[in-house]
Amino acid sequence: MFYYLSGTVAEIEANLAVIDCGGVGYACSTTNYTLSQLKKGERAKLYTYMNVREDAVDLFGFASQSELHSFKMLIGVSGVGPKAALSILSSTTPGNLAMSVVMGDEKALMAAPGIGKKIAQRIILELKDKLAKEQQSGGFEAGGVSIPVPQQNSKTGEASAALAVLGYGSQDIAAALRGIDMENLPLEEIIRQALKKMVR
Repeated sequence: MFYYLSGTVAEIEANLAVIDCGGVGYACSTTNYTLSQLKKGERAKLYTYMNVREDAVDLFGFASQSELHSFKMLIGVSGVGPKAALSILSSTTPGNLAMSVVMGDEKALMAAPGIGKKIAQRIILELKDKLAKEQQSGGFEAGGVSIPVPQQNSKTGEASAALAVLGYGSQDIAAALRGIDMENLPLEEIIRQALKKMVR
């Protein structure tokens, strides 16, 4: 329903930011990273996700579209609710989350409070599964055009896979990776720079 909220930061609490939009305060559950970007009394823009349940309507807000993508991706995993997704995103960045999935690093996910081994393994398994299905034709599908995926043991391939896990299409990924020093930069920095380009 809401794509984003733009207004003044009225209140900041643990995992919660209240954005005043035209005299109405919207309470957005959020991550430590997003909270670190906000300052009470200053203007802010949060990309939102509304979770409707039988007994409640919850609003989640994020400082970047990368975080919102990651949140949606995580709650799409069976057994992972909004609270667990926020916990994970409060302890890691979208880029590192994507790398953890691609590399099968369950310990990185387990660093988040409340995330046990079984949930971490399920996140990796389901998201890798999703990525594999997108790649089964030998490339990502974007606008009806199949774009080949580079070898997965290359930095380009690993970075592309990590960004695809976050929900980005192949054309966006190709554009974001263009111009980045693939040979000399570490994988984490490549993904970070690509994400930065995507949220401009």
